[in-house]
Amino acid sequence: MYAPERQQAILRLARERGRVEVLALADEFEVTAETVRRDLRALARAGVLRRVHGGAIPVGRLDFEPDLSEREATAVPQKERIARAALAELPEEGSVILDAGTTTAALAAALPLDAKLTVLTHALPLAARLADHPGIELHVVGGRVRHRTRAAVDSWALRTYGEVTADVVFLATNGFGPRSGLTTPDLAEAAVKRTLISAARRVVLLADSSKFEQEHFARFGSLVQVDLLITDDGLSAADARAVEAAGTEVRRA
Repeated sequence: MYAPERQQAILRLARERGRVEVLALADEFEVTAETVRRDLRALARAGVLRRVHGGAIPVGRLDFEPDLSEREATAVPQKERIARAALAELPEEGSVILDAGTTTAALAAALPLDAKLTVLTHALPLAARLADHPGIELHVVGGRVRHRTRAAVDSWALRTYGEVTADVVFLATNGFGPRSGLTTPDLAEAAVKRTLISAARRVVLLADSSKFEQEHFARFGSLVQVDLLITDDGLSAADARAVEAAGTEVRRA
């Protein structure tokens, strides 16, 4: 289990139980006590847990959001397979929107040098990666930049995306499911993602299987709004059928 996944699980247990203990968590997750202490320090820095002697207690009902470097190190092979599968969805000399996310960043890295596309993105890491691509006409959408995701949000971004219609948007999410829909921890990020869904003729969701049935604070859409989900083979056949029953084609890479 990767550190962000373990930290999410620790936070969930703390909310369910009211308190978590270092030694009990070390046994439960089969890691060292020092690893658990590092996890608790990270959660405390995020403001979602408060350290107490021997463990931690939850603070309110906040939603923990791993920072970009942690997410970049999670499920890397799966994200690369998803990105390669997503190349088949690129229009020929058309326009695409790339949402902020580590899986969409993998797609940006996989774009062939002979691709000729108009690309819009509000994600600074993606824009930096594509700035020197010879075949990309790059449009960087501005706004207030969130430090945790390096993505532009708020009125400037919403207004710009409200004025375009792209051929396809490659959408990212923190969680998805037939009942919960599409969710993310931050309301400002959710507002941008909601606008992206309306800014393209085709919506392709790129999400690894660990995000299935993960539910976060801010809901920005439902699966019926997604034309295609590209995920990895960690999503079971039964879960894929549940997603397809909600109106979304599923492709497991």
